[in-house]
Amino acid sequence: MILVTGGAGFIGANFVIDWLARNDEPVVNLDKLTYAGNYATLRPLDGDPRHHFVQADIGDRATLDAVLHQHCPRAVLHFAAESHVDRSIDRPDDFVATNVVGTATLLEAVRAYWIALPVAQRDAFRFLHVSTDEVYGTLAPHDPAFTETTPHAPNSPYAASKAGSDHLVRAWHHTFGLPTLTTNCSNNYGPHQFPEKLIPLMIQRALHGEALPVYGDGLNVRDWLYVGDHCDAIRTVLERGTPGETYNVGGRNEHTNVDVVNRICALLDTLRPRASGSYREQIAYVTDRKGHDRRYAVDATKLERELGWQPKETFDTGLARTVKWYVDNEAWVDAILSGAYRQAYFSNELERA
Repeated sequence: MILVTGGAGFIGANFVIDWLARNDEPVVNLDKLTYAGNYATLRPLDGDPRHHFVQADIGDRATLDAVLHQHCPRAVLHFAAESHVDRSIDRPDDFVATNVVGTATLLEAVRAYWIALPVAQRDAFRFLHVSTDEVYGTLAPHDPAFTETTPHAPNSPYAASKAGSDHLVRAWHHTFGLPTLTTNCSNNYGPHQFPEKLIPLMIQRALHGEALPVYGDGLNVRDWLYVGDHCDAIRTVLERGTPGETYNVGGRNEHTNVDVVNRICALLDTLRPRASGSYREQIAYVTDRKGHDRRYAVDATKLERELGWQPKETFDTGLARTVKWYVDNEAWVDAILSGAYRQAYFSNELERA
């Protein structure tokens, strides 16, 4: 049994679905179901006895204690986080509450559970913290990519809150001996991503005939990682990672934002042609985001060399799969835009904490 926090979010839900498709080990899936938590993504698991869903906040210590002692997981995988930079600029307190205070509460609950385990189970237990490359700050055009020893230098409230959670996880390992693992990933994309993020936002706006807003000059660079490859990396780190270590996960796919938008338009021109012209005609440059980091790039050599992980998708193949998924699943996006997705969980007879 493993416990996943944030398993109704984009990366967490993809991980849970992929995990259960590959093996029979049950998953306890704990998610608060904030606006970004979408139970509809987990619909394929309805009725699957291996998937046990609990609606709860990682800041709720009593519920965490009860879940841990009831289900006795061999590992906790911590995906739960507020993650949208724009929202962190508007409401930084929410990010501190979830990403810093929530992580501290979870760590203390897990530490109390772990200490009480029999020796053999205590030695085998793992706490895997899923983090981001944004904690490292920004890079100049020709700087080397982030490595695991790059100092944390966050520039947004989101990045700062995730950096805080990274430091807490490190401290709980070095002070208390909790067997932790940390992964810092580059920009994820793929199916089931909430349409506030760049790729799904551009797809749905294009299909609705709306402007495609590109911040500033559009030349901010990100390293893109297909979510399925990220899930594979997390499984690899959980299975073979060394406690106390950090592993960077990147796709080695650096592209400017405007290049990504142009690639999306080209794919849509083929999959869902406009009546006339190209979707590129909808691109509109807008005022840049406050504190917008110029470039991220992730060096995943350590993960590749020590644990044998390699991404399977190129950006061309992953983006093509992603755009086709959104074109074929407009109802999923429409339910988010209408707000109907918020009712997906409450229409089921599931455990509520």
